[in-house]
Amino acid sequence: MAQPPDFSFPTAIEGQPLAGKSVLIVVENLPLPFDRRVWQEARTLVAAGATVSVICPTGKGYEARYEQIEGVHIHRHPLPLEANGALGFLIEYGAALFWETLLAWHIYFKRGIDVIHGCNPPDLIFLVALPFKLLGVKYIFDHHDINPELYEAKFNKRGFFWRLMLLFEKLTFKSADVSIATNESYKAIAIERGGMGAERVFVVRSGPDLSRLKAVEPVPGWKDGKDYLVGYVGVMGEQEGIDLLIDAVDHLVNGMGRQDIRFVLVGGGPSLDGLKRLVSGKGLENWIHFTGRAPDQVLFEVLSTMDIGVNPDRVNAMNDKSTMNKIMEYMSLGKPMVQFDVTEGRYSAQQASLYAKPNDPIDLAEKIAELLDDPAKCAAMGEFGRERVEKELNWNTQVPALLSAYAAALRND
Repeated sequence: MAQPPDFSFPTAIEGQPLAGKSVLIVVENLPLPFDRRVWQEARTLVAAGATVSVICPTGKGYEARYEQIEGVHIHRHPLPLEANGALGFLIEYGAALFWETLLAWHIYFKRGIDVIHGCNPPDLIFLVALPFKLLGVKYIFDHHDINPELYEAKFNKRGFFWRLMLLFEKLTFKSADVSIATNESYKAIAIERGGMGAERVFVVRSGPDLSRLKAVEPVPGWKDGKDYLVGYVGVMGEQEGIDLLIDAVDHLVNGMGRQDIRFVLVGGGPSLDGLKRLVSGKGLENWIHFTGRAPDQVLFEVLSTMDIGVNPDRVNAMNDKSTMNKIMEYMSLGKPMVQFDVTEGRYSAQQASLYAKPNDPIDLAEKIAELLDDPAKCAAMGEFGRERVEKELNWNTQVPALLSAYAAALRND
């Protein structure tokens, strides 16, 4: 009889390829272990034998300035505010670079550093790494966001700050010994715009950890008496298209007469309060519920109870090239989904999703209704998505690429 696949998180990697090495990961936008991708990377490096330190900001529930979790040394620093406007970003990034530099030297003298692993945004962490490169430390750039495209999508223009972001991006790639891309679109940017050789760019996708992301018993209360539950998991920000989803729900309820569907949106973010006001203004409180930032138990309950997932990310230069974690989470729980037609979203989901016309809330609404009304299609799509994650996209399938990136960076030691 064939053995079932092993999705347990690697606790010890054969051969300990990074034994004796000390790694510093710098991440600015989220604390650990809340940042799931970086947390998976850190734990994997520990399993490979490395001593791993992380510099990250504090955050709600993650206020301790230092703690060691599962062998990872986590050093957190305060940030003065959540950036809003050019001055806000200048203050935030300046404060972050100060703390990152200070803590990096502290870690260097305490544990040593062989590799600095910088995770953007912003594309400024190379400034922390440069002095250490003079001491023989390698720099790996982990490319999470394409900031020039994000600026263009957010402000619908280019101009001085767009060109400045292109410059920072180019300097980041020039400083890096190796670059990690989250998908093939990001790899192409590293090669074509960043000038890196293809042999120095490694694709490490944000695969879900199937030992953690497991179905729980559905909780009917999340449906609030409705027949169907549609779930959204992710950031409540401007680029996530939640306003388009609200317009789609408005069409479902008031245009199509569908009062049998509840939408539960899990996550926090800078746009959350404004989105709540938008829902209230449209009189949709009976059909749309925001949980805010929620513990894992709530996340798993919603994912396990929902009939389908939705990904309303706007089609723009940023989202078209980016891989969204929510897609992987839906597929991991065997849930089909509806999303707008973006390049990397289609690559990830393939037949596990229906694709609405770009940024068209009416078509999004109609695709949601179509999928909910076809249970057989839902089941087939959900099964396809789960199988794709199990065979090709879960975190364990990404570990060899991550270790190859480190091997390439350390090859000249």
